[in-house]
Amino acid sequence: MSSTVAALYERLVLRHPLISLVLCALVIGALASQLGNLKLDASSDSLVLEGDADLQFFRDVAKEYESEEFLVITYRPGGDLLGDESLATIGGLRDELVQLDGVSSVLTILDVPLLQSPPVSLSDVTGSDGMPTLEDPGIDRELVREEFRTSPIYHQLLVSPDGTTAAIQVNLEPDEKYRELLQRREDLRSKRADAGLDQSEQEELSRVEKEFKAYSSLVSERQSQLVETVRQVVAPYRAGADLFVGGVPMIAADMVSFVRSDLVTFGSGILLFVVVVLAIIFRQPRFVLIPMITCIATATFMLGLLATLDWRMTVISSNFVALLLITTLAITIHLMVRYRELQLDNPDTSQFQLVMDTVRLMAIPCLYTSLTTAVAFVSLVVSGLRPVMDFGWMMTVGLGVALVLTFIILPCLMVLLPKGRPANSDSRHSGLTVYFAGVTEKRGGAIIAVALLMLCVSVAGISQLKVENRFIDYFSDTTEIYQGMELLDAQLGGTIPLDIIIDLEEEEDFVPPPMVIEERTASAADTAADAAFEDEFEDEWADDWEDDSGFDESPGGESFQQSYWFTVRGMEKLEAIHNYIDSLPETGKVLSLATTYAVVKNLLGEDVGDVELALVQKSLPADIAEIVVDPYYSESLDQARISLRVKETSQELRRNQFLIDLRQHLVEDMGLQPDKVRFTGMLVLYNNVLQSLFKSQILTLGAVFIAILIMFLVLFRSLWLALIAIGPNLLAAGIVLGGMGIAGIPLDIMTITIAAIVVGIGVDHAIHYVHRFKREFPLDRNYVATMYRCHESIGRAMYYTSITVIVGFSILALSNFTPSIYFGLLTGLAMFASVLGSLMLLPKLIILFKPLGPQS
Repeated sequence: MSSTVAALYERLVLRHPLISLVLCALVIGALASQLGNLKLDASSDSLVLEGDADLQFFRDVAKEYESEEFLVITYRPGGDLLGDESLATIGGLRDELVQLDGVSSVLTILDVPLLQSPPVSLSDVTGSDGMPTLEDPGIDRELVREEFRTSPIYHQLLVSPDGTTAAIQVNLEPDEKYRELLQRREDLRSKRADAGLDQSEQEELSRVEKEFKAYSSLVSERQSQLVETVRQVVAPYRAGADLFVGGVPMIAADMVSFVRSDLVTFGSGILLFVVVVLAIIFRQPRFVLIPMITCIATATFMLGLLATLDWRMTVISSNFVALLLITTLAITIHLMVRYRELQLDNPDTSQFQLVMDTVRLMAIPCLYTSLTTAVAFVSLVVSGLRPVMDFGWMMTVGLGVALVLTFIILPCLMVLLPKGRPANSDSRHSGLTVYFAGVTEKRGGAIIAVALLMLCVSVAGISQLKVENRFIDYFSDTTEIYQGMELLDAQLGGTIPLDIIIDLEEEEDFVPPPMVIEERTASAADTAADAAFEDEFEDEWADDWEDDSGFDESPGGESFQQSYWFTVRGMEKLEAIHNYIDSLPETGKVLSLATTYAVVKNLLGEDVGDVELALVQKSLPADIAEIVVDPYYSESLDQARISLRVKETSQELRRNQFLIDLRQHLVEDMGLQPDKVRFTGMLVLYNNVLQSLFKSQILTLGAVFIAILIMFLVLFRSLWLALIAIGPNLLAAGIVLGGMGIAGIPLDIMTITIAAIVVGIGVDHAIHYVHRFKREFPLDRNYVATMYRCHESIGRAMYYTSITVIVGFSILALSNFTPSIYFGLLTGLAMFASVLGSLMLLPKLIILFKPLGPQS
């Protein structure tokens, strides 16, 4: 710390400790009053890449096909699924659920039209009398059971293959205001990226973003309340049956509760741990209370700031409080250890001077440790994933707040307290850190050899890293999310949606067949089958076609254009694609117009022609078309959609490779034009997130090292010393990444950030150690003696902070979110490797290369 800054700090802060503390208390109190406004966010919109072209296409497809959000309730009774008691339960659930605010409809096995119980004709389907359902009297339930088992529509969608489990789909009312605000925001953002916005448009974008953020909170709260209400409705029906609630809205609601639980668990766990660790280390009440006050003040300040700015916590930032408390505690421990050293060496110095000397000696290393850690967190900003970016900025701001508040609160409290008893001088020359110094002196060659071996192992492990994971593994197997997803995958066709959108290709040899009834009549005489078809259907449909479709001989009649997809040729093409996708081990239920084609063939036999398919396109009743046509065909775009669900529990699932292989097969083997087929759905969006995170974080990891190396050059003013100081931390990061590769732990939205964070936090040890080494070395210019003095002084602070960090991160193992558990344990492992490297490998490299010049 320069003399000018030190004098200013002394005059403004330390000379007026009570005023400084009161001002801090007032600011923190004002921010604490906003804690009730702290919001949590776990919406699907928060887990996608900003600016992702696939995201906009996903929204366009959802709008075109009017996709609704829905909850799925899986019901597995103890008895017969089609028994009276089970059907009464399903009916009771449906009737209660459909009455809930926010529910538009409920689809169950009681409501779907039955086509094979008994078999009906195509004229029955297109008739106006309605189709039979399971609730109709006299329905043969054994036929229904067989239909559910074999139906191309209902099999694995509403009923499991073994006939023991049914799905109840609770469709949620679409929120038009939410959609309008979202679309307007995206339109303005897109225009800003392409051509820029004028002043009025920029103001509108700011207003829309603010309005959307506020309204999305209301939507999230209403949805969470609805999920809870659904669970309350389901609860009485659990007796004698297995019932699970699933779906994206439920996952979002549960993840919010996980974040809230983690914040409480991590915060209280860390504070309890702080009390225990500090009591063991320092054995004086003041050195327990002062760090606790500092940590609580820092956490309260930051959480109040987040609430004031409407900066929302997510699953990824759920460990923000734990990290903030740990880093704050590390700074306080370094200050207190240095104070105790000065008190032991200068027993007659006044309390004010001891505190001032402590601040003066520790300001620079603490500033640089905060800056290097901030560099690591800033690297997360380039990820493109909003929760990761927010987490990076939160920690960057939090580190600055922690540094400032620690250097105000701790020194001022110490100044107001008497000196107290000094530490035991005998303990300085004993302990684990002194043992490490002895090992470094006597076993230096072995340390270098082990480091080289670990480097080789790390490189081998890093080569095995993969960016794949099962979303289900994010959650404990005791959670409803896990159990519901597992049941959906095993019995009801998979969990993660994927849509394949196929646009009509330009085919010169395709001419839509004429759809005039008289032409159909003329050709019907060619075969007996066609004659039979004519006798059965012509009289019934002729008037309808002539009146509604314009298929008459009058020159002024309105022309009805049959779609390519409703021809035998188009259907067979879709059928081939459908069957291939259905054969893949990663896929569950597949639905498309090929499903409709299969239903028509079940009704009419294999001899289905273009006319019959045109009648399906034209004449199906709305309630039937809503099930078998509308979700898979866009008339306005003449576009076909194949909807499938991927089995998230599949051990063979490799999302990125699966999408690459599937697209390659559709283009190269099935002849689809590359620009006419696109993939969308949550599978695509989540895969984009993982791939982007991998690229951005692996690339920025190098930038983090370069930035830290430059900072080391400024601080140490020696290239050799800077390279030596960063070496052990490179190894620590490599050990963690290599260990993940060897253990098969995939990189995901949480673990992929570990390397940069480990480097940022790990270099703190190197900064403190090298900074002290440079201070001690000129005393006798003896490298080995300087090493022992550093291990006896700063080494103890490094040891204490390492224990704090390692055990503090291990508290993340209490999370309900598996990536947080991995994050905590792996970061703790990295800190262990980092402190060993800083206390053994780092001093050995300094002794070996002598970067401070020759010793005397």
